[in-house]
Amino acid sequence: MKNVLIFCGVLLLIYIVYRVYTYQTLDNGLDKLIKNGAVILDVRTEKEYETGHIAGSQNISLGTIRERYVELDPEKTYITVCSHGLRSVKVEHILKEKGFKKVYNGGAWSDLQKSFNLKTSE
Repeated sequence: MKNVLIFCGVLLLIYIVYRVYTYQTLDNGLDKLIKNGAVILDVRTEKEYETGHIAGSQNISLGTIRERYVELDPEKTYITVCSHGLRSVKVEHILKEKGFKKVYNGGAWSDLQKSFNLKTSE
């Protein structure tokens, strides 16, 4: 009985983490930002980006963002994406440290693409 309760508790925790993730990324009005011209900033490596990405997205990897952020316009709105959502969170924080005000985490690029029926470039 104790194992069943532990298992149920773990499942509940996983579900809560998932809901928080989707709430903070895909459910926070990103669709409106995209419709209003937000730039999708793909922070994966160039090789990852070349295997597939959202059409029109800009690619600056996490490894180069501290040098290349000057290529971005601080007045624009950016939605950061990567393969799973971890690197995009880091870039979101880095850009905010650099004074960017309108930066949002979009999570995994493939999830964002599916959620808003965005076109893929390969």
